[in-house]
Amino acid sequence: MPGSALAWEVADGVALVTIDLKGEPVNKISRSVKDDFLATLEALERDRAVQAVAFFSGKPDTFIAGADIEEFVALTTAAEAERLSAEGQEMLERVARFPKPIAAGIHGTCLGGGLEFALACHYRVATDHPKTQLGLPEVQLGILPGAGGCQRLPRLIGVRAALDLILAGKTEPAQRAFRLGIVDELVHPAILRDVTLAAVKRMAGGWRPRRKRLGGVAGWLLDGNPLGRSVVFRTARKQVLKQTGGNYPAPLAALEAVEHGMKRGLGEGLKRESQLFGQLAVTDVSRKLVQIFFATTQLKKDLGVPNAPPPCEVRRLAIVGAGFMGSGIAGTAVLHAGVDVRLKDADLARVAKGLAAARDVIDERLKRRRMTKYEHARLVALLSGGDRYAGFGRADLVIEAVFEDLGVKQQVLREVESVTPEGAVFASNTSTIPIAKIAEASARPEQVIGMHFFSPVPRMPLLEVIPGARTAPQVISTAVAFGRRMGKTPVVVKDNPGFWINRILTPYMNEAGQLLQAGVAIDELDRLMVEWGFPVGPITLLDEVGLDVAEKVAGVMHDAFGERFAPAPAFAGMVKDGRLGRKAGKGFYRYARGKKGAVDSAVYQLIGTEPDGGVRPAEIIQRLVLVMLNEAARALGDGIVRSPRDGDVAAIFGFGFPPFRGGPLRHADDLGAPRVVGELERLAERFGTRFAPCEVLQAQASRGSKFYS
Repeated sequence: MPGSALAWEVADGVALVTIDLKGEPVNKISRSVKDDFLATLEALERDRAVQAVAFFSGKPDTFIAGADIEEFVALTTAAEAERLSAEGQEMLERVARFPKPIAAGIHGTCLGGGLEFALACHYRVATDHPKTQLGLPEVQLGILPGAGGCQRLPRLIGVRAALDLILAGKTEPAQRAFRLGIVDELVHPAILRDVTLAAVKRMAGGWRPRRKRLGGVAGWLLDGNPLGRSVVFRTARKQVLKQTGGNYPAPLAALEAVEHGMKRGLGEGLKRESQLFGQLAVTDVSRKLVQIFFATTQLKKDLGVPNAPPPCEVRRLAIVGAGFMGSGIAGTAVLHAGVDVRLKDADLARVAKGLAAARDVIDERLKRRRMTKYEHARLVALLSGGDRYAGFGRADLVIEAVFEDLGVKQQVLREVESVTPEGAVFASNTSTIPIAKIAEASARPEQVIGMHFFSPVPRMPLLEVIPGARTAPQVISTAVAFGRRMGKTPVVVKDNPGFWINRILTPYMNEAGQLLQAGVAIDELDRLMVEWGFPVGPITLLDEVGLDVAEKVAGVMHDAFGERFAPAPAFAGMVKDGRLGRKAGKGFYRYARGKKGAVDSAVYQLIGTEPDGGVRPAEIIQRLVLVMLNEAARALGDGIVRSPRDGDVAAIFGFGFPPFRGGPLRHADDLGAPRVVGELERLAERFGTRFAPCEVLQAQASRGSKFYS
């Protein structure tokens, strides 16, 4: 069919259909693609030479990436969105009820609407390649699987396993999808076509696959009868509310769609699924999450500098410092980038401890059965270390992760440059020290850059990339590209004290200290900000980061920016008392065997206050949020990030600013500059100049402008 996304040929009674959306990097399902599918199915049903159908992708690493989100964004009413969902369901019902057997041969990304299409097929074969990933990530966009995913997946693999994927928006490697029963066969990519064709030919001859429900007796008790399923749904609802705080409606709606379908049948389930999809699609939460999706997608194509030269290839990474950060960087680099990693520290005992911690990152993936033991052995073999610079002569990139002290970092830089090739990039994992100062000790400052990872490295997605005044453009693109290979979201920030994250986070933390001093309870502070949408409250975050680290950052920021960043007196005695947070087993909270316990009431005596409930909850939230929004606006005006997009993505990925609020700058837009300025002025009258509204917000208030047009 000319201009169609689908093309086919018939061989030995089987129609081999290739999905290849011309002019697009990936296959996605749009209205025009749906029309192509329906026309193709009609033609194949009429063709008497066709006894069976097998679908494959014409793209190298994608089966179908999902629905066309551009179409979804254009929807303006719930009725339009419900109709879009119903159209997708009708197309896939046509696939599911097709009178001839249909198999899907899956290689590469198979997500969202792509997996819903595969679920409607009668048989699924997937390759065991790492790029073959299957999932229903819709809740991450504030919607639910709306083309039958909430109905077909539970019927295929059981309610518990299906809810585990749907409610979290999980993406699973093909091996895991095979174990769950989502795919029927797992094969090497070289034989995908042959195995898929053989299976669909057997089905054309009358053979039908026998699928086992997982879980044995326990599975039948919970999945196999209405009473058991009611227990599963009740438990899932409690977990969703606990995890989302009620701020994200999509997981609860997806749960309702699954439950409705299991109680009332497929037809009624599909109808409810499309209704709920329609309601979710036009919510502010969904729009915010889609905006973040587009922003991160754009960032994936951005090498951090205009007309960026192609990055240098990093095949060998060396790391100086085998502590918590260095070992985390090492394990993450091996796991995601697959490069040789050489760790160096002052003595062999530290190196051994660092290598063990790096290996733990890889072991975790094996324990969760996300890789084979052979792949695990291959990756572990990439790790090595020593107490000298042996092996650094072949490094393409060296990351320094030593103590946060300018003299120490400059000494390491000089030593590294004496043993590495001239083209090697030197990156400092500093959280506060300007890169220009570190580079003063360099013989080749154009090769020096900052790569600020966040703790714990394996879990935190943000990477701040900080060029110095003389950093070469190719070094910037190399750092960004390698950060992306490590699975991070790199954001390029200006070389300025605190960079972006610590610049906007420090006033928030200081204000939390002021509120403690004013008699707000530690757990009350944390509870309110978690309810507002943060993953943890400010006091828990301090314990996680480490009070010693926070004290050092606060001192650097105070020196750089003056009284606006004056540290709160509430924190002053914590470090002296050995209360460094989780790592020391005591901070504001007690910790037993690494697990957080209750607030340590002795802290109140240490900071010289007792909780008295004197500050209203609304004022607590207002003070903490507005001081951060004000600093974010000021920092953007100072050019610390290149755009509001970069600032918001960094805040969400760097310290968990609530994604459903869009980031600090988008949230300021939602409130409106006149309101933000007015409230800041009232707070400044009561509490001092740290709340004085910055010039950027004042200019916006007078012009009626916003950060986002």
